[in-house]
Amino acid sequence: MTIFSKIVAGEIPAYKVAETIDYLAFLDINPLAEGHVLVIPKQEVDYLFDLDDELYTGLQIFAKIIATAIKKAIPAKGLVLR
Repeated sequence: MTIFSKIVAGEIPAYKVAETIDYLAFLDINPLAEGHVLVIPKQEVDYLFDLDDELYTGLQIFAKIIATAIKKAIPAKGLVLR
């Protein structure tokens, strides 16, 4: 079980920003900038590209929604999606 799976399962606490049945967004424990959020699929995979196309594209849409909300809440010159 990965650290992310433990966060999803509630075994490790995290400040959740948003959550759906398939995805979770939470604040980074060591943020590089204000509003630093991690967006993950709840399904455990070794590599991002191991997700099926539907979950992968859904994750990108979820990340865009979160990034848009952060940009509205926190004045920023830009955003980085990785």
